[in-house]
Amino acid sequence: MKSLLPILTVVAAIVALWYAAAVPMNAPWARDQAARADVTLTTPELIADTWSQERPRLPAPHQVVADLWGATGALVLEGRAFSKRSLITHAWYTLSATLLGFVIGTAAGVLLAVGIVYNRAMDMAVMPWAIASQTIPILAIAPMIIVVLNSLGIQGIIPKAIISAYLSFFPVVVGMVKGLRAPGRDQLDLLATYSATGGNEFWKLRLPASMPYFFTAMKISIAAALVGTIVGELPTGAVRGLGARMLSGSYYGQTIQIWSALFAAAILAAALVGLIGLVERRILKRMGMQA
Repeated sequence: MKSLLPILTVVAAIVALWYAAAVPMNAPWARDQAARADVTLTTPELIADTWSQERPRLPAPHQVVADLWGATGALVLEGRAFSKRSLITHAWYTLSATLLGFVIGTAAGVLLAVGIVYNRAMDMAVMPWAIASQTIPILAIAPMIIVVLNSLGIQGIIPKAIISAYLSFFPVVVGMVKGLRAPGRDQLDLLATYSATGGNEFWKLRLPASMPYFFTAMKISIAAALVGTIVGELPTGAVRGLGARMLSGSYYGQTIQIWSALFAAAILAAALVGLIGLVERRILKRMGMQA
């Protein structure tokens, strides 16, 4: 309860600030509509109007929650959980591309990290390029990737997964390089006195020592993979996925729809990071690295 109270306090403060910010941001439209109708709004009426507009500049929290429920739970109760309007359907399309990109990015990151640690040429050549690759805005290259792959006849989940992998491999590379280099000189010298082979050194010392770094990197990587997938969905013409849901909301000025899709993406990211954290605790506990 002691750890939960600070979290609830911060959430309550954010919600209060959100409601307060919605009033000045939505007030111009409310005043304009009142002036057109030759009506004078009192302060309570103005506040109530700013919190209930159909297309507000900044939706109130209860509007976002209501839209989230209407696009998820309400449709489930109606037996239409996987309809085209359902955020569950859109989240599934985003999740599938995210997981594929995450697997590709993680595998590439681990292989690159091993090469960087064991090969000085790769360390000098690949690591700077890996760092430089993250300085290019993903919004700049995502449309090019989509267009080029479409011209080659590659559509669907693959282009989004490639963009997702592009963002997700870098945290794994950095984390694994740090983890594989974590063992000290005394530990490596001790293995040498046992006449341990390079394989023994990797599997019995370096890889176990890298696990805490690896799981930390994966938490960042899975969140980056989700962002990459959403960005990859934006140039697809608003067909499906949380990114497409945001784009369609932008087309038609449906700000509530945009915010509900953003919250759905945040909930999905939190669930994925939490799942990796659960796996991390179990594995590190079995390895004796965590109580």
